[in-house]
Amino acid sequence: MLTGRRYLLAFTPEQEAFAELIADACRVVWNTGLEQRRAYRRRGAFIGYVEQARQMAEAKKAFGWLTQAPSHTLQQTLRDLDKACRTHGTWKVRWRSKRRSAPSFRFPDPRQIVVERLSRGWGRVKLPKLGWARFRWSRTLGGQVRNATVVKDGGRWYISLCVEDGLAEAAPNGRPAVGVDRGVKVAVATSHGKMRDRRFVTPGETLRLKRLAQRLARQKKGSRRRAATRAKIARLNARIRHRRTDFVLWTADRLTRDHGLVVVEDLEVKSMTAAVKGTVEAPATNVRAKAGLNRAILAKGWGGLLTGLQHKARYNGSRIVRVPAAYTSQRCSACGAVDAKSRESQAIFACTSCAYIGNADVNAARNILAAGLAVTGRGDLAVGRSAKRRPPEVQAA
Repeated sequence: MLTGRRYLLAFTPEQEAFAELIADACRVVWNTGLEQRRAYRRRGAFIGYVEQARQMAEAKKAFGWLTQAPSHTLQQTLRDLDKACRTHGTWKVRWRSKRRSAPSFRFPDPRQIVVERLSRGWGRVKLPKLGWARFRWSRTLGGQVRNATVVKDGGRWYISLCVEDGLAEAAPNGRPAVGVDRGVKVAVATSHGKMRDRRFVTPGETLRLKRLAQRLARQKKGSRRRAATRAKIARLNARIRHRRTDFVLWTADRLTRDHGLVVVEDLEVKSMTAAVKGTVEAPATNVRAKAGLNRAILAKGWGGLLTGLQHKARYNGSRIVRVPAAYTSQRCSACGAVDAKSRESQAIFACTSCAYIGNADVNAARNILAAGLAVTGRGDLAVGRSAKRRPPEVQAA
């Protein structure tokens, strides 16, 4: 199976400057290619990767700075753009901002990538035009390299190596099923009553982020001091993000290792965390409350947990099933009655039809598990009509 290995790079100042140049070139190629595709669409025409790659080769003659970047990275940028436009549509693909987008580029040819281990804690990788670059050997490579992606995160450069580990997908482990409810107070609650959560940011870091944001608002745009403040904020946010990633992957590994079926809600996290939009005639209301809810959802890593479950399930022999989220928090797991009044608070569920009282998140997780067992019992592979459902009886004429 294909899997990823991420390592911290130790670029020299010259390599770091050249990596920034490559990332800028890839960003310009992406934005120019996207604008060209949209211009073609406006007049009812189409342009694909082959034609754009040919035009880029001609553009190198007029813009010499394009020749400084490795050709494969620029071609891979156009391939990624082509895939994004075919998957999401030309008008939904986003621009790459110099200020907001993380600098990154990919080397797709494994024949041009050489990885060597230098010592117990260090290794080095040879990349086209960048030469040999040292990195922290934090884990074994464990496979054959297929491609390499270089990205800047929180002021530091990383390399992600896609490797073929030679392992087959694990057989079903035959262990019991579990329902998982994702929340904003507690990150993960299971149908067995276990709660998994972690504080990703300390009170001191929260205060420091607030003070840095105030300092940033008073500084002049384009100044060196403002750039230094933005770098400090980026390092703090990267530290918080790494803790969240560690938590969701650790949780996903435990859930898929201990259970043969993991049932989660089919949530559209992107839509749920969208900003409130209003018009002049009908201004948006509860904007601050919705913004706080969006931050709480994103802070718990809902999307990252689902991605981690799908990745870890391949190695642990588990199966991931998504079920509709409707009424899972309002339905009683004991009697099945649905009543919004049963949810007394964020933590307490007291059924209005029976005497059941319990944790609201655990109750929701049990409803999620019941829905997942019903889906798998009918033979469904997704949310939809069952292939094994009994056909309707023919009425007599």
